[in-house]
Formats: sequence, structure tokens, C-alpha cells
Amino acid sequence: MQGPHPGPRVLRAADRAAVAWKNGGGATREIAAWPPGAGMDAFAWRVSLADVAADGPFSAFPGVDRTLTLAEGAGMDLTIAGAHRLVDERYAPQRFPGDAPTDCRLLDGPVLNFNVMYRRGTAPADTAVVRGSLAVSCAPGESLLAVPLEGAAELAADGASTALGRYDAALARGPFTAFLHSPGRTAVVRLGDGSR
Repeated sequence: MQGPHPGPRVLRAADRAAVAWKNGGGATREIAAWPPGAGMDAFAWRVSLADVAADGPFSAFPGVDRTLTLAEGAGMDLTIAGAHRLVDERYAPQRFPGDAPTDCRLLDGPVLNFNVMYRRGTAPADTAVVRGSLAVSCAPGESLLAVPLEGAAELAADGASTALGRYDAALARGPFTAFLHSPGRTAVVRLGDGSR
């Protein structure tokens, strides 16, 4: 058993397997999910990197909200429930309902998206992309995930420092407070556990 304030768990990008989409339009690498090991119908939240290689519809996730952040590529023109949304700015999180019919047209070749999915009303998720040095924290019943999207980052907590390469992740359960140093851009996600 770990103590009440375990340090962050490091999830290296090199250890993730790519899972091809059923429609052949891309592949997903899961970073983390809650509860751990939860399938697509049972997660409170799920965070992944998605390679989008072709135009086409996004899968529908009933009762799930999404935050998508463009990490690589020129971007996408999304049609969400009939409304156009241009996603062409890197590192700018975009929220939308995961159960709204969503179609994707690539602007200029494949893209890589940082994708946060969470159960609407029960497992809140706040996503920010930061640069610089700042304190980050999460409360009991929450998780904190830090993923460098550009360059490397360092997370310091309780006298220990964790170095993260691009697309590595540090995952901690609350209560947790750390100091993040990010010369490039790092996604910081605070996630509820679905109990509220």
C-alpha cells in the first residue's frame, strides 16, 4: 500500500500501444483512464493521443464531453451538430459534446490531437495548456495529469523531481501539489473521479 501522498506515476510515451480505429481513419494511444483499465463504456474519464489520418466522422460517445487540443499538423474543419468549428490553432483546447454528430475534414494532411473525454455531470475535467513555471494541484477525489505537448517539462513535488519528455505523462491522485516547469507547452488536466 502506498502512503497518503504518493508521488506522481510516470507514463512514458514509448510504452503506449497504438489502437487502430474501426473506420481506418486513424489510431489512438491511451495515456490514462479512470477507473484504471476501464473500457470505452465504463470510464469516468479517458485521456489519449489520437492520430487522425483521413477525413471522416468521429465516433459518438453518449453522455460524454470532450476537450480536444491540436498538438501536431495544420488542423481540422469540424462540423459538430451541423455547426462548423475550425480547429487550426495548436495548443488551444476545444470543448464539445462527444455525443453530437461530428465530422472531420483535415486542412492539410494528418494531425495529432490530445483528447480528454469525461462523463457529463459526474466526472468534471479542466484542461489548460501552459508554458512557464507554476504550481499545480488537485484535491482529494481528483487526479492531475501533466503531458508535455511541445518540448520537455519537469514536475517537482516533495523534494523529488520528475523529468517528462514530449508526450510522456505524470499522473497523480489528490491531494497533490507540485511545481511544474515547462519551457515549451504542457497540457495540465484536473479530473474528477466520477463520484460527484
